[in-house]
Amino acid sequence: MAKVEWTACCDQLPAERRTVLTKIDDVRGIRNVQTLTRRGNLWWFPDGSMYVYYKPTHWTEEPPDAQP
Repeated sequence: MAKVEWTACCDQLPAERRTVLTKIDDVRGIRNVQTLTRRGNLWWFPDGSMYVYYKPTHWTEEPPDAQP
């Protein structure tokens, strides 16, 4: 399995409305790994049903095996 290359959100954000794999990775560890879509300053579930109450710290292109 190839190593995933993560981009820090403080360095570069993904394109608007692009679905990406996100995570929080800070002093408390890695958590909240899930697929989200950014719209403005908010991060939404891919189906647009709800936004999350946190900001991811990192993102990467969604791996091909994670797509339906």
